[in-house]
Amino acid sequence: MNVQATQSPWGILSGMPLSKGHGTGNDFVLVADPDDAYRIDEETTARICDRHLGIGADGLIRAVRSRHLPEGADVLRTAPEAEWFMDYRNSDGSAVEMCGNGVRVFVHFLIDQGLVDLAEGGEILVGTRGGAKAVKREKDGYVVDMGPWELIFPDEASSRGTDSLVEADGMPVARPALSISMGNPHTVLALAHADELRGLELHRPPHVEPVPQAGSNVEFVLPSEPLVTDGIGVITMRVHERGVGETHSCGTGACAAAAAIRYWAGRGAPDDWAVQVPGGVVSVTFFAAADGVEHVLLGGPAELVASAKLS
Repeated sequence: MNVQATQSPWGILSGMPLSKGHGTGNDFVLVADPDDAYRIDEETTARICDRHLGIGADGLIRAVRSRHLPEGADVLRTAPEAEWFMDYRNSDGSAVEMCGNGVRVFVHFLIDQGLVDLAEGGEILVGTRGGAKAVKREKDGYVVDMGPWELIFPDEASSRGTDSLVEADGMPVARPALSISMGNPHTVLALAHADELRGLELHRPPHVEPVPQAGSNVEFVLPSEPLVTDGIGVITMRVHERGVGETHSCGTGACAAAAAIRYWAGRGAPDDWAVQVPGGVVSVTFFAAADGVEHVLLGGPAELVASAKLS
């Protein structure tokens, strides 16, 4: 039997160099495309991120100079130093506003590719669809100023403490939750026991009612007992990301989870939090920024694990 060679399924992307990286288990395919040469559409992103037929990842990050994209040009109007834009898509190909783990890995990738020179203690501004984000390099990773957090449904939250109900497989009844924006939408609910957290089946998207306009990532959070140790709040989290499914970590989700638990804890709750996720631990810190608005810092590691080319 003669076997004929078939054309590469990647078309003009065949031979494209890429890297694989992760932040606490939240994994990404990364592509350096400084001058916007690769047009990686929704369908191609989904194929590359497929864990059986592609490379496999929670999402794809393209490093492109901000001036080449309309969203990047918008960022440059207010943050002209943001030369590089993190063009991020979920594994289903959908474009996403921001990814806290992804932006750390993105900066690590820029350094690895020789596209930026950033020493320990140095800071860089990165363009995202959620605006410019300042990322500082530290000895054991990176710290990102994620910007302000806010309640998505403030009237309902202020009157009841919660604003929605969440149903999920493995959870016998719907639970009250709080909707938090970190530039992207999150719905956070607290659980009482570790067995509840372990028993969740997150293969299917949880049902949120009412759901934020752009959909929602859903965080299931177990506060530690005691909640605060040595001045640091400690919580454990699992997350279902819209357009992806359950992931080992979610940076914006960790920030939203800490914000919700802190909101419920009330006056006297700490500003510093350790958020334990299946892929490790990230730090979340709340602080008053120069603009007078409370911002959130996210800290954690970033690793590159492989380099390759599409066949």
